[in-house]
Amino acid sequence: MKGTQSPSPARRILGVGWRLHGDGRAPRPGAAVMPDERLSWPRTVGLGAQHVVAMFGATFVFPVVMGLDPNLAIMMSGVSTVLFLLVVQGRIPSYLGTSASLVGAVAAIRAAGGTTSTVTGAILVAGLVLAAVGLIVHFAGPGLINKAFPPVVAGAVVLLIGLNLAPVVADIYWPQDQWVALATMCVVVVTGVLLRGFWSRLAVFVGLVFGYALSWVLDRTAGPITAPGATGEVTRHLRVQLSEAASAPWFGLPAMHAPTFTASAALLVLPGVIALVAENTGHIKAVAEMTGSDLDPVLGRAILGDGLATAVSSAVGGAPTTTFAENIGVMAATRVYSTAAYWMAAATALLFGLCPKFGALVAATPGGVLGGITVVLYGMIGLLGAKIWIKSSVDFADPVNLVPIAAGVVLGIGGVSLEVTDTFSVSGIALGTLVTLLGYHVLAALRRPAAESAAESRPTPVAQPGVAAPRTPAPTARLAPAPVQEPAPALLEPSPAPAVTAS
Repeated sequence: MKGTQSPSPARRILGVGWRLHGDGRAPRPGAAVMPDERLSWPRTVGLGAQHVVAMFGATFVFPVVMGLDPNLAIMMSGVSTVLFLLVVQGRIPSYLGTSASLVGAVAAIRAAGGTTSTVTGAILVAGLVLAAVGLIVHFAGPGLINKAFPPVVAGAVVLLIGLNLAPVVADIYWPQDQWVALATMCVVVVTGVLLRGFWSRLAVFVGLVFGYALSWVLDRTAGPITAPGATGEVTRHLRVQLSEAASAPWFGLPAMHAPTFTASAALLVLPGVIALVAENTGHIKAVAEMTGSDLDPVLGRAILGDGLATAVSSAVGGAPTTTFAENIGVMAATRVYSTAAYWMAAATALLFGLCPKFGALVAATPGGVLGGITVVLYGMIGLLGAKIWIKSSVDFADPVNLVPIAAGVVLGIGGVSLEVTDTFSVSGIALGTLVTLLGYHVLAALRRPAAESAAESRPTPVAQPGVAAPRTPAPTARLAPAPVQEPAPALLEPSPAPAVTAS
């Protein structure tokens, strides 16, 4: 049984000082290991390694797609997880891996000629804005998020973030090696659909390993390929180029750099903040349902922690972070919610990050392989927006939901640009988000008084001379059945399984 004594000061402030669950070997029958509990340390270390395996694929794939150092991303994911656990005081078990919500903005920044330092500077701005949102939510309450970003708006932003990336696949990755891209895409689809449980969550990772191996084999059997490279220049080259990996040391710090800041790049990442807020909120709700805890009071802390982690990561050249659905799935399978396991996972990620040779090997992933992965990945990101609409039963028969959202989505996906001045323009995701967010709230506010005025202006029926006013017959005992007390909603149907979304 859980102790009844009050938590120690270390537990209250830092979220550490775990109680041993039972004999430390396994969860008791019908019980779960709660965040403030742990199993024996050897088992806790093993669980931490399992969490690293779960987050590993997406955490280093997304930096490669964004042109960032995957080794640094792995290391900073460990640092970010520790920072997050400290901010939430150990109340929310979660791992922070690389976020996909800013991939579209990064692609837009690079398409406009932005450098890697410009990209990380924009990501740092997004992290600070997200942290500010967390502070506001902490003091104003979690209901503020639902008012500012109702499901119809949040779903539209996530949808256009994913689908806006389609030209990146079609114009950059896929042409580098179309047949390897096609084969890799098929492996990702088959793995994600036909395999079950943990392996289906590793579909992207399995596809990357398959495509990498296939490219290496083709280099030695079919020879070099004549195709465009990452810059678009057509040359004859090997698919897998390992010269930098061969010269990289086995141990050492990953390459770091300082960010630079431009207003145009910062503006492009702001729509991704909305997606990060929605992503964090969904993940925290899932963890709350699994643990049976009310986590609304620490939702603001969770968003703040993620924002600070993203800012710290990008300050040294790392990738944006977010809470990871893959690790939530591991908790659902094991019923072990101990934050001690996440401390072990963070330590393991730090050790991985200290191997530059591994990072160079990942960075050498052929463009065709990335094409096969991203064609599925970007589509899945976009469809998460549609999932938000479906789960929230958004009514598109309502013009306020339909018209501004339709306009914003097409502007965002189509990459339409609005030239504000000779040197400043708003385009793509940023323009689509502005039209969606402002259009919805402005039209909803304008329609509200009009609807109220129409209701007040309806004429009251006036009795005509010589005509009896219609009467509503009084209900009789024969016609009015006795009231029946309905059961509580919780008794009508079982509680749904925790909703887990992709990162």
